[in-house]
Amino acid sequence: MAQISGKDFSRAVEIGRPPNVVKLFPNSQALIVSGKVVDRAMMAKGKAMTIAANGRNYFVIRGALAAAQKANSAIIIEIAKSEGGANAYCAVNYWNIARQVDAACNELGITVPVAIHADHYGIKSDKDIEAAKVEIPTLFEAGITSIAIDASHLPDAQNLLANIALNPFVPKWAGLETEVGEIKGKAGLSTVEEALFLIQGLNANDIFPDWIALNNGTTHGIEASDQGIQVELTAEIHESLASYHLSGAQHGTSGNSSERLRAIAAKTRTTKANVATALQMLSWGLEVNDFGNAQLDEQGNFIKVTDAGVTEEMWPAMVAYADEQGWKGGNYKKLNLPFENKLLGQPVEIRERMCKRVEDFVYTLLTDVFNAADTAPLAIETILQAGSYDLGHKVGRIEDPAQWTEEKIIERGATIVSDKGPEGDFDD
Repeated sequence: MAQISGKDFSRAVEIGRPPNVVKLFPNSQALIVSGKVVDRAMMAKGKAMTIAANGRNYFVIRGALAAAQKANSAIIIEIAKSEGGANAYCAVNYWNIARQVDAACNELGITVPVAIHADHYGIKSDKDIEAAKVEIPTLFEAGITSIAIDASHLPDAQNLLANIALNPFVPKWAGLETEVGEIKGKAGLSTVEEALFLIQGLNANDIFPDWIALNNGTTHGIEASDQGIQVELTAEIHESLASYHLSGAQHGTSGNSSERLRAIAAKTRTTKANVATALQMLSWGLEVNDFGNAQLDEQGNFIKVTDAGVTEEMWPAMVAYADEQGWKGGNYKKLNLPFENKLLGQPVEIRERMCKRVEDFVYTLLTDVFNAADTAPLAIETILQAGSYDLGHKVGRIEDPAQWTEEKIIERGATIVSDKGPEGDFDD
């Protein structure tokens, strides 16, 4: 295992933390970095991606960080707008996630680089764009170091224009993700044409994302079929964007087999793989299969593993609450907010086993599936070589701005033939 010298780590903490992080945590020894740093580390190793762990609760955050430390891997801790925005269903949110990560890193002695990502910052209307101009700066003021501007719900031209309109509110040093195609499973799959339109238009406007997310056949939440990630489609789209030096962001990882996830790491340009639902279920102590999908009994109920996760008294209380609200299946995610404080009030041995179950699962993903082990030193080396928290862009402007004015974007967008899939709530 490649080791990080104390001198290199200290220097990375000194120069590698973005200014918002330094301002918030001036005395911290947590190496919170731009998402760009994590992406570059995976690229440096090659055929590697790290987990972007959705920290829906405190136990997921701690478990994922401990796993990354054990694997010597750079990692991303994230929360989506639906999970942790203004109308959140989690107690962890855009404005407190960095504080929780920083505290846990210092307490646990975490020395691997960690990015804090605002995932799926959803834009569905002009009204959302205006609100985002006010809200996005507050996320970075609260310690976010990376963001996904997700206007994929909109037609292609409006998606591109929304990304352009909001880019001035994202620090140039921050990691940037963009998205084409909402994550809807086999419906509304992304195309090469759509992806090129988005990335070429951004490039012409001097916007150079680090990641692109696609609808490549997977879903958020509990995977209801074996459709899963379409590796060849992903590889085809990534290859079409090769000259723009983009990495892929794989959403909806829970429920996909290890073989399929290994193929995504090996055969595509993916460096970031989001995992949310599986980690939540593991922390609660539910039975999951090797893919991270929660298992159901003959009556269609989740199966609680004895002596794992929450106490044997807490789980029936959670089920009863869900029943009262009419929540089933994937909507159990809404239990996070009303039960976070109750879970934090459990005995220490219970809290620790909740974290450990997440840690073991994430460690296996990082080392055996994602090929992310020993990427922490590569991330630190990237910082030291740059001499800065700001790594700059992976590519410069290629496209002609004159061909990508607002008028021409609308004109071009109207010619794109795409299937957006069914209407519905696909936020996370």
